[in-house]
Amino acid sequence: MTVYRGYVGTYTKGDSKGIYTFTLDTEKKSLSGVELAAEVENPTYVNLSKDQHTLYATAKKGELGGVAAYSIQKDQPQLQLKNIQLSEGSSPCYVAASEDHTHVIAGYYHRGTVEALPVIEGELQAASSTAQHTGNGPDPDRQEKAHVHFTDFTPDGKFIVAVDLGIDQIKTYKLENHQLVEEHTLAVKPGSGPRHIAFHPNGKYAYVMTELSNEVIVLDYNQEDGSFSIKQYIKAIPEDFTENSQGSAIHLSSDGRFVYAGNRGHDSIAIFSVDPATGELQLVEFVSTEGSWPRDFELDPSKQFIVASNQESHNLVLYERNPETGLLTLISADTEVPYPVCVKFLAK
Repeated sequence: MTVYRGYVGTYTKGDSKGIYTFTLDTEKKSLSGVELAAEVENPTYVNLSKDQHTLYATAKKGELGGVAAYSIQKDQPQLQLKNIQLSEGSSPCYVAASEDHTHVIAGYYHRGTVEALPVIEGELQAASSTAQHTGNGPDPDRQEKAHVHFTDFTPDGKFIVAVDLGIDQIKTYKLENHQLVEEHTLAVKPGSGPRHIAFHPNGKYAYVMTELSNEVIVLDYNQEDGSFSIKQYIKAIPEDFTENSQGSAIHLSSDGRFVYAGNRGHDSIAIFSVDPATGELQLVEFVSTEGSWPRDFELDPSKQFIVASNQESHNLVLYERNPETGLLTLISADTEVPYPVCVKFLAK
């Protein structure tokens, strides 16, 4: 029997108090043990250090926003606060840690900034560098200014990628002496609103989920200089779906054969197969998320299951994944978590 621990970032409204935890039993094919792991305001996104010893979370306190660091206690559901770094303004919407444990990167949607925070002797420091994005896009409501929605390290750790929904751009940075140095900018379709990016295991392709146009953009990635080039746009919702829908999360299977993309409004996960020769996508199927407004989903460490989080219906959904076809089979949809946003698993 294998049991994995998961963590859920939430909006702290209604009954929600912070970061929640649960367990996935792969033999029983069940989710259980939901409880509060740490009380903190608006930990909408959480991420793990590569050694799995620290959980980083977006955080808010009054008029301040920033990043909190928690120690993960083996075999214990509760997280222990290590320290928190806050600054004037809104909280970030994305946080990630470098593989060598030396930096945390935060993306601020409302501020339109990317921040680099050093980690020294295991302790999170104040930001050493801030990159301010400027500009706008054609959507007057959502693209009136820059809105950074994703910031993470490339798989090889050489660069940092920032996806900006507000200005329809993907920027690549390097870290030099704790400072963010811009290397490249890719402009995507005006009004598409790029949100998140996921890399193929071969490191040659990347996939961007757009929020406003509900598409996946397939990119070639140059590992030498950190630049991207566009090779395909493909819809992530049915062509005849005309109601409001906004793209959310995007993830790949570890073998690189399938891409999964979330749709809020259509309330589905789109499944795509990957052409191994080109990286381009072909739609396989849409699967209902059995709830409202799926903000995120995550493949478990065994890659046999996917857990999706429905923000507005307050439920986690468990699917079993067929590794040969990529298809998802619904197992359960009745695990309650208030206003869930982000799901992450401990790998061990």
